Amino acid sequence: MGRFRLLLLVALVSLVLSGASWQRQLLYFPTHHDRSNGLVPWRDQGEVIGYARVVPSPRNVWLMLHGNGGQASDRAYALPSFARDDSVYILEYPGYGQRPGSPSKEALDLAARQGYLSLRQQYPDTPVCVVGESIGSGPACYLGGVQPPPDKIVLVVPFDKLHRVGQYHYWFLPVRLLLPDDWDNIEALKGYRGRVDIFGAREDKVIPERFARSLAESRPGAVFREIEGGHNDWATPGRVNIRNP
Repeated sequence: MGRFRLLLLVALVSLVLSGASWQRQLLYFPTHHDRSNGLVPWRDQGEVIGYARVVPSPRNVWLMLHGNGGQASDRAYALPSFARDDSVYILEYPGYGQRPGSPSKEALDLAARQGYLSLRQQYPDTPVCVVGESIGSGPACYLGGVQPPPDKIVLVVPFDKLHRVGQYHYWFLPVRLLLPDDWDNIEALKGYRGRVDIFGAREDKVIPERFARSLAESRPGAVFREIEGGHNDWATPGRVNIRNP
């Protein structure tokens, strides 16, 4: 029995130590093409940090933090969900597209902060809002604690705590031990006093709708909207309207 316990402990430690590699394979699916899909490069200090639709004298400026697959320029499909007179800046994550680096919770949060503060500086008299899609809801909620805070946060097919989604898919594994990049959106939004809109997809099999509902229920005043379709169907015209106010 003692030897069995030792072997079990060694196996568990090996799993924990391999967690970073395991999570990268399961969480991040970047692509690296150079197509802009009609968007313009968004530069900060000479570095391309994303792609944008820029309009003259925008009523609002949106920072979009996209999901875990593809890259920033692939999100041109989301633009019809925004008001025509709003500018939209889609962040490129480190290790995605042509941006150097490696994706991780820390890297995505820092990149989101850099992009957000850059927009605040560029548009000092315009509301700057944040929208997070899927895994992008993690860094979007993180920005709720940055000063000055976003004027509004919109979360599309989000989660409450990332490890809960992982446990749903891999019920047989100790996901909390294997997932260093564990965003806790409930905790991140506790101090945020702005408006929050949350959209959950009824047929979502990637991040089931109950996780979006849980996040909405944890935050008094949040507006929850159920939409039709699965995880990647939210940009179907008419399902999600991203607006401020």
